[in-house]
Amino acid sequence: MQPSRIFPSFSFWLTGALILATAACNTNDPDQRARDERTRDEVAKATERAKPAIEDAGRELGKAAHEAADQARAAAQGVRDGWTNGQHPLLDLNSASETQLLDLPGISRPAARRIIAGRPYHDKHDLLDKNILSSETYQKIRDQVTAK
Repeated sequence: MQPSRIFPSFSFWLTGALILATAACNTNDPDQRARDERTRDEVAKATERAKPAIEDAGRELGKAAHEAADQARAAAQGVRDGWTNGQHPLLDLNSASETQLLDLPGISRPAARRIIAGRPYHDKHDLLDKNILSSETYQKIRDQVTAK
């Protein structure tokens, strides 16, 4: 029996038992005591029948929670890996080769040679101050370079 069917049945029996128990408190009738006894027995049996299904549902919920936690950890690791892989170390303008400079967006061979010829740089902004690059080209590479 599915847990979704057990809970309404169980709550029905429990509610009925509580109503009968309340009514029974007001009388000492032997017939009432017998009915109370039967009600207690029926509720106890219903609870006993529902217990394995509820325990199974709890175990299934536990398994699902562990799987979800594992997937969340894997997703978080993927985010960390993607973040790390997406970051390239900053290219030092004072030591980069012509080939490395050519890998930067908007840097042509003549621009790479001008960068090399303009060394040393105290700050990456020196590329603009020394008229090595245009402002447009500098904007393309400014987050990818440094001057050490």
